[in-house]
Amino acid sequence: MKKLMTVFLFVILTSFTTQKERAFDVGEYFKLRIHYGFVTAGYATLEVKEAVRNNKKIFHAIGKGYTTGMSKLFFKVDDNYESYFDKETGKPYQFVRKIDEGGYTKNQEGFFSQSEDEVTIKDYKNKTEKTFKVPDNVQDIMSTFYCLRNHPNVDKLKVGESISIDMFFDDETTKFKLKFMGREDIKTKFGTIPTMIFRPYVQAGRVFKEQESLTIWISDDDNKMPIRLKASLAVGSIKADLEAFKGLKYPFTVKVKP
Repeated sequence: MKKLMTVFLFVILTSFTTQKERAFDVGEYFKLRIHYGFVTAGYATLEVKEAVRNNKKIFHAIGKGYTTGMSKLFFKVDDNYESYFDKETGKPYQFVRKIDEGGYTKNQEGFFSQSEDEVTIKDYKNKTEKTFKVPDNVQDIMSTFYCLRNHPNVDKLKVGESISIDMFFDDETTKFKLKFMGREDIKTKFGTIPTMIFRPYVQAGRVFKEQESLTIWISDDDNKMPIRLKASLAVGSIKADLEAFKGLKYPFTVKVKP
């Protein structure tokens, strides 16, 4: 149970793709409510700010996940993920991972040298520093979300085809893969929204029933914003729905208003 909030934040940060034209800008903000039926378990937020590196303006993306109410009493989750990445290339310069998941904590920063294909991880909790070789154009967990939102092939996918990207996470590079399942109009608090449906490949085990037990709905417009997630778990199912947003770069497409 303690891992559910972490899983949802991970999926929210890595599970959406869009067109080559940049789908976001400084000021974009999403808030998703994670819940079992009508019971709220917690929230996840995503926000884009601006920072400066070497006299150059870059993106500073911040993702947070946390439990609330009774859920917080049973298992506390307070996660913070950040990424600093280039506005033109999307390549990350630095990431931050500071988490507390039921007493399991991490406090790390990663510094990328894209020219050397390396990332240096500073672990402040364990007072260690390690350098890892990584593939060209590798992303961190936060920059992956925004990189994939601008992937050039998403609108060309046929049902059953997949898209993937190299991502550095937990001291190793993994290939995060998404399979396109089709399109669907879904009812939300904002009205009926046309969406694209994806399923990420995840490892089966104690949390998920099977490899493809997650389903993600993203808006079928130029924003490609997260609308809904649903996970089939060994102990039932849990959902995340878009609760609030602001600062969209493009108009939000709603077929039928509430």
